[in-house]
Amino acid sequence: MVSRLAAWVLGALLLMAWIYADYRVSVDSPLRISEPLRLMVKKGQGVSAVAQELRLRKVLVEPLWLRVLAAAQGTGENLKYGEYLIPPGTTTRGLLDLLVSGKSRQIPVTLVEGWTFAQMRQALAKHPGLRQEVADKTAEEIMALLESPGMFPEGQFFPDTYFTGMNTSDLDILRKAHNKMREVLETEWQVRAANLPLNSPEEALTLASIVEKETGRAEERPAIAGVFTRRLQRGMRLQTDPTVIYGVGGAFSGNLRKEDLRRDTPYNTYTRAGLPPTPIALPGRQAIHAALNPAEGNSLYFVAKGDGTHVFSSTLDEHERAVDKFQRHR
Repeated sequence: MVSRLAAWVLGALLLMAWIYADYRVSVDSPLRISEPLRLMVKKGQGVSAVAQELRLRKVLVEPLWLRVLAAAQGTGENLKYGEYLIPPGTTTRGLLDLLVSGKSRQIPVTLVEGWTFAQMRQALAKHPGLRQEVADKTAEEIMALLESPGMFPEGQFFPDTYFTGMNTSDLDILRKAHNKMREVLETEWQVRAANLPLNSPEEALTLASIVEKETGRAEERPAIAGVFTRRLQRGMRLQTDPTVIYGVGGAFSGNLRKEDLRRDTPYNTYTRAGLPPTPIALPGRQAIHAALNPAEGNSLYFVAKGDGTHVFSSTLDEHERAVDKFQRHR
């Protein structure tokens, strides 16, 4: 009788040792994948459901061990929802650590410097990784949702690359970009040059948007901002084409004509003095910094050379000669 009991106990101990050894080998062995595996963990989904899905996809041979590991670590209820990209070589233990960490796959969403609010909305609407929440909303409704009711949306979003996870909405991206623009503008306003003809951060944002549209060359932005600053200080009209084009709106044919320059809109800086009423595009940090820290000098004019750079002039005669050389005679 004693020998039978001893044999039974020994057998039980051997079985338990084999099970434990199998458990240890399983949780520390690589998953059965030869290329990155895309795994979606839904909100509220537990480790059992994930284990079962991976068994059906033949990634896990024995899903029980994933559940046992989660129970042993006390992390079964702590999975973070999102989209994960599991690299080859990941073990069951590593998989659980990843799902608990919440380091889900991040998809970039880029807002480009110089885009208008309309262009930004179009890009967000076409982005495959975003949940659409404001597609049917007006600009006024969007700004109200962003806790900025009554604010004109143009230029109020910082151009940058933002990263999304599962279930990120277009409104989430807009909120991040709007908040960041507020932060950047306030920071740059605090380190602005003295004696600027700008009465508020909003006026600085408007000037920065014009600088942004006038050149893609970072090194030229302070000089262009300097021209506009001196014009504002002297009461000269800005006479900048991008504002005219913005005011023409959908009627712009792609070629700026004399009748466009004569068409009086709130944004026509040829017919109206001072800054236009609002920004005309998304300015980046460099353009904002340039608007608030313009280059010193005497230039009051500039003309595009055709290679992305400009010629700056201090007198109208110099400017006319530059226009003849680089524009009229081309």
